[in-house]
Amino acid sequence: MQSDPATTAPHRSPPKIATLILLSGLSALGMNIFLPSLPNMTEYYQTDYRLMQLSVALYLLVNAVMQILIGPLGDKAGRRPVILWGLSLFLLATLGCIFSPTAEIFLFFRMCQAVIAVGVVLSRAAVRDMYEQDQAASMIGYVTMGMAVVPMIGPALGGVLDEWFSWHANFWLLFGLGVITLALTYFDFGETAHKSGKTLAAQFKEYPELLKSPRFWGYSLACGFSSGSFFAYLGGAPFVGTVVYDMSPSELGFFFGAPAVGYFVGNFISGRFSTRIGVNHMVLWGCWLNAIGVVLSVIVMWAGYGSPLSFFGFMTFVGLGNGMSIPNATAGALSVRPHLAGTASGLSGAIMLAGGAGLSALAGALLGPETGAMPLLYLMVVTGLFGVVAISVVINQERQLGLQ
Repeated sequence: MQSDPATTAPHRSPPKIATLILLSGLSALGMNIFLPSLPNMTEYYQTDYRLMQLSVALYLLVNAVMQILIGPLGDKAGRRPVILWGLSLFLLATLGCIFSPTAEIFLFFRMCQAVIAVGVVLSRAAVRDMYEQDQAASMIGYVTMGMAVVPMIGPALGGVLDEWFSWHANFWLLFGLGVITLALTYFDFGETAHKSGKTLAAQFKEYPELLKSPRFWGYSLACGFSSGSFFAYLGGAPFVGTVVYDMSPSELGFFFGAPAVGYFVGNFISGRFSTRIGVNHMVLWGCWLNAIGVVLSVIVMWAGYGSPLSFFGFMTFVGLGNGMSIPNATAGALSVRPHLAGTASGLSGAIMLAGGAGLSALAGALLGPETGAMPLLYLMVVTGLFGVVAISVVINQERQLGLQ
C-alpha cells in the first residue's frame, strides 16, 4: 500500500471496500433508477418526452464538468472532505427534484444532483492511492462488480415504486440512501491521499501533462467509446421499451437491467484476471464483446425476429464488455501519471461522460414511433467499434516504446 493507514485514530484508516461500493453505487443508482418513470413524468409535467429525456443527457453533461473540478479538488484538499461536501449537496438537490413544480425546475435540480460524481471519482482515486496499476484494476473491478448490483436492480425497483406510489418515490429512496452513505463515509472513510498543498490554479495547470499523453487519451477514449454504447442505451431504451414494445414501467424496469447482469460478470472477470492478463488485453476483449453483442442484435432485427427479449437480452454483452473495459481502462488512465491520480480520474471520467451526454441526447433525437430500435442499435455499434480502435492504438504505441 502506498497510503499511510494510521491505525486506530478516527477517520484515519483507509475506507472499507463496502464504503467504496456504496459511494460508487449511489452514483450509478442516481443515474438510472427513475428511467422507467420517464413516460409518467412526462405526463405529470404535461410536457414532451424529449424534454424529460434531457434529465439523462443534462445529468451526464454536468457530471462530466463536475468530474473535471472534483479531481483537482480531491488532490488538493483530500478525498474525504470533498466526498462529504458532495454528498450533502446531493441530498439538497434530491429534495429539489422531489418538490419541483415544473419540468424546467426539475431539470435544474436534476443537474445539481450530478454532484454525486464525487462518489465514483474519488472512490476510484482512493483505490489507486492504495494499490499499483494492475492490482488497482483488479480492485476497481471488485468495487464496480458490487456497484453493478445497484443498477441491476435499480430500474426494476424504480418501475415498481412508480406503479405502487409515484415517480417521487424513486427520489425519496435516493434521499434515504444518500443519508446512509453520508453517515457511513463520515465514520469509515479515512484519508487515502497525501494532499498536494497546491492551489487550484496550480492543479489545473497540470492538466496539460495528462492531455499531452497519447496513452492517457487512448485509455480515456477506449473507456469513453465502450461506455458510450451504454449511455446511448440509457437515452434510447426507455423510448424503445415504452413506445416500440408497449411495456409497462415495471416490465421496462425488469428488462432494463439486462446490461447490469453482464456488467456484474465483466467486473468479476476484471477482479479475477486483470493482474494476470494485464489491463490492455482486458480492455481490448471488453470492447470487442461490447460491439459484437450489438451487432448480433442488429442481425436478429434484420432477420425479422426482433423482440423485447432479443433487444434487451443482447444488451448483456454490452454490460459484459463494459465490465471488462471500464475498470481496466480507468486503471490505465490513472497510472499514466500516478501523482495525478485524482486529476486523471476526474478528467478521464469527464471525457467519458461528456461523450455519454452527447450520445444519450442523440439517441433520444434519432428515435421516433416510425423508426423502431434500429437507429439506436446502429449508434451503439459505431461507438463500440471506436472503442476497439482506441485501445488498439495504445497497445501499438506501448509495443513501439517497449512497454510490453
